[in-house]
Amino acid sequence: MIQIIEAAWENRELLQKKETVRAIEQVIADLDRGKLRVAEPAGDGWQVNDWVKKAVILYFPTRQMETLEAGPLEFHDKIKLKTGYKELGIRVVPHAVARYGAYISRGVVMMPCYVNIGAYVDAGTMVDTWATVGSCAQIGRNVHLSGGVGIGGVLEPVQAAPVIIEDNAFIGSRCILVEGVRIGQEAVLGANVTLTASTRIIDVTGDEPVTYQGYVPPRSVVIPGTLPKVFKAGTYQVPCALIIGQRKASTDKKTSLNSALREYDVSV
Repeated sequence: MIQIIEAAWENRELLQKKETVRAIEQVIADLDRGKLRVAEPAGDGWQVNDWVKKAVILYFPTRQMETLEAGPLEFHDKIKLKTGYKELGIRVVPHAVARYGAYISRGVVMMPCYVNIGAYVDAGTMVDTWATVGSCAQIGRNVHLSGGVGIGGVLEPVQAAPVIIEDNAFIGSRCILVEGVRIGQEAVLGANVTLTASTRIIDVTGDEPVTYQGYVPPRSVVIPGTLPKVFKAGTYQVPCALIIGQRKASTDKKTSLNSALREYDVSV
């Protein structure tokens, strides 16, 4: 399949061949069942399977627009909706929507939310109301995505890592995570934390600040912050994120956001 996908990526005329279409459809089916992932753990980091992302991109031009119906609801798209939730052991509250080609594991709870193609949502995770899991995002086990969380999708460039949230992390309401940001295990993000690849994430718990970009270390407790930045027109505050402490080992992995922040006398 890899050879067929790579060949079609270089020569789109091959999308007219049945063999190519079958290979692409097989990749999407394997994504839907969790047999393939766009990115997967590898040692201390993550490996991006860019050929799988290429298959997702190539899937769109092989599809035709069609009308999809769910009771009185109607959609008009190229990709069908995910189905079979009862057999998969997933709780889906109206109006939660997931696209075919997204893997959602047993025990996941989907409040009214959206999960895009290529995403991976592992067991026991809560995707809360109006949360969005973008294409190819990787969400670990027992993660809580609070209301209104926006997890960005990434298809191109194909070598770029997707947003990755590791096991037991708690993502507070209205957080925005994009551009391949990685959140370590058991980290807690306060409400409204916005992280891009260039956002400065500053650990302020020691005598000297320690700065990260694109990565929140495991068990970090993070809140929004600002930094002064000098521009031609003057000095202004720009967004950053502050690591104000570590989640205590004794804290239950499903602790509420308020409980985690209360330990540091912070209200967010």
